[in-house]
Order: sequence, then C-alpha cells, then structure tokens
Amino acid sequence: MKLPTRSKSYMIPEYSLTGDLLSFLTCNLQYRYQNKGTLPPSKPVQRWFGEFIHGVLEEAFIEWKENNTEFPWDWKEDIRPIEDLIDLRLQVRGLYPHDEDLFYSILNQPDNDLTIDDLNEHDHKKLASARAEKAINIWGKHLFPLIDSSELLIKGIRQMPNYDKNKSRSNYYGINGVVDVLTSMKINDLEQTTLDTFDNEIIRFLKKDPDFQKRVSEFGEEDYEIIIDYKGMKRPPVKVTNEKIEDKWETHKQQILTYSWLRSKQEEAKPIIAGIIFYLNELVPSKEDLVLIKDELNNDLTDVGLEFESDVDLINNWEEEDKAPELSDEFKIARSIRVINVNDEETNTALLKFDSVVSNIEESLIKEMKGCKIQEAWKADSDERTCSACDFKTFCKNNSVKTKDFKIP
Repeated sequence: MKLPTRSKSYMIPEYSLTGDLLSFLTCNLQYRYQNKGTLPPSKPVQRWFGEFIHGVLEEAFIEWKENNTEFPWDWKEDIRPIEDLIDLRLQVRGLYPHDEDLFYSILNQPDNDLTIDDLNEHDHKKLASARAEKAINIWGKHLFPLIDSSELLIKGIRQMPNYDKNKSRSNYYGINGVVDVLTSMKINDLEQTTLDTFDNEIIRFLKKDPDFQKRVSEFGEEDYEIIIDYKGMKRPPVKVTNEKIEDKWETHKQQILTYSWLRSKQEEAKPIIAGIIFYLNELVPSKEDLVLIKDELNNDLTDVGLEFESDVDLINNWEEEDKAPELSDEFKIARSIRVINVNDEETNTALLKFDSVVSNIEESLIKEMKGCKIQEAWKADSDERTCSACDFKTFCKNNSVKTKDFKIP
C-alpha cells in the first residue's frame, strides 16, 4: 500500500507598514540584520522615543476617558506617573532612554526613598518629558473627544507582485499595521459647526483644507472616519535633495493611504476621507531640529512656516551655540499637524509602491536562500546620518561613514 506524502506547507509572508516598509526604505542591509536577523540596535534611542510617546498618549487617553481630567494637566501630578509607567514597560523590553531625555524611573531604583515630590524643574525640562507634556496639553484636549478607538490592529492580503510559481515563496502576502487613533464623525455635524462656536483645533485645520472640504461634499450626510498617526520626529521636508535620503514626506503619505485601504476592508468600517499625522517633535524642537528647520525654511523645502514672519526671523538670527528661541505656539502647532486627503487614485498608487517594496524584499530573501552572501543579496545605500548610527558600519562595504579610526575598546 502506497502512503500519500504530505503536501508542502503553505505560508503567506506578512509585512508590517512600519516594521518592514519604513525599515527597508531606510536601508536594505540594516533591515536584514535587525528585522530578519533579529539583531536589535545597541542604542535604539529613536525607537525608544517613538514607543514612549505612543504609550504616553494612549495611557493619557485612557486616564481622560475614565476620570475626565480637565486640561491643562499638571506635569508632576498627572503626566509624570504615566511617563514612569511607560518607561518601566519599555525597560522590560530592553529599551532605555538617553540620559538627557527622561528622568530615571523612580519605581526602578531600589533602596531609595525618592518620591514624585523629589522631582525638580530640571527633570521637567528633559526633552521627552517636555514633548509628552506639550503633546497632551496642546493636542490632547482637541483629540481625545474625537477618538472612536485607539491602537487598532488592521490586516489585509494582496497578490504577490511578480509572482512566479517556480521562484516565489507564495502567491499572496499579508499587510498589517496598527492605527494609533481612529475617529468617527458625522459630516452633517461638521458642516453645522462654525469655526467661531466650536473650539477644536483639529476640526479648524480640517475646515481650512479645500481638498478635505471637497471630499466631504462627495459623501452627503454619511458618517466617515479619519485615521490619525503620531510621529516622534520633526516635520520632514517636502522634497529631498539627496537621492540616498529616504523621502519621508512621501513615505508617510503612503503609510496613511495604505492604512485607509486596510481599514476599508473591515466590515464595520465607514468611508475614510482623510488622515492626520502629528509630528510631535515640532512642539519642543531640539537644537538639531532647529538647524534642519532653518535650512528647510531658507531653501524652500517645507510647506509650513514662512507665513510666520516673526518666528522665521527668530530662527534665522539663532546660532547653534545660543539658547533655543522662544517660538510661538501658532508656529509649532501649524508645523506639527499634517492633513492627508484620501482618494482611490492615490491609494492605489500607494499600494503599488508597497507592492514594489515587498517585491524587492522577496527578491533579496530568495537570493540569500539560494546561497548568495548577505551583503550581496541586500543593498546597503543610505545617508550619512543613518550610517553613522548603524551598528554594522564597521564591516559594511557600502557605508557612508569612514571607519578607518575605529578601535576595539
């Protein structure tokens, strides 16, 4: 009697919008080591802050929803306990802040008698804490009342690009992502709301956007949704002058459009007509951020800022060794919010670009599976800033940073 053989296992590869798309576009080889090789960066400061600010805002929303805490929140009484909680969660995962970014968690210091009252003004002014406070007190009071759900996991499936049954790993691939915030609104309510009577900064920005208003008029009186994403970074330039630098302006737009497509596939979804990105570093820019903002303002590389003449003058007269200028809240708020209109044509374009990234990843994976060396299968071609912070620069053949002075400690 002949026994049947077991068929080959059927696997659908899955890709994340942030963990795969953004990482691969930053540097293919770094993506291979960190994501596929599970070699995390030795100093993941940027990753720490991104997860920190997401966690703080999520916990702040839960606190507001349960206790309806009035704004503005006191940093020591209301915000610092949330920061401490999120910091401890990240430490368990091996993520630690830079010394100048956050006061070290009180609860994680054994054999001491420190309490929240021992924190001083210097601790308050540490960068991550200052940004968390501004994010909650500037945007929280406008955003929290609009939230329908937060940290929403969405998934979808697409046909594998350039599928070849003899070469490809699968004929489909999965996409997943986590929407930071999903809001649900009624168009009719928005149309009846005037700028003078409704004190919500987010709705004001939406009502001032002509493309958004045109999109709203297409839906009559139906309910609709808006996807909101937080970014722990400054507002990126609208165009890049170096081809090695990732175009984050366009990549973030593609991310929102892909989110909207994934959300539209869920049964309970309402029409999605816009996305909003909050660039939270703009609320408290570092000196490094100010240098970049100054360059972008003077070289027509940004879409927001030139209309604020007094703030532009302060930035242009500022030097790196000077104290950071006192910029207006209006300038910071305008630069920290970005409205992205969602339509079918641009969504399809974004999905095709995601297909292209998946195709490149799959091609490199298959090359390596067939015996190709890692550095030959995965392209390493990034900007100097990325290479200088990379743990693999000492043996990477294509790094942008010279390592001739590197010494083993």
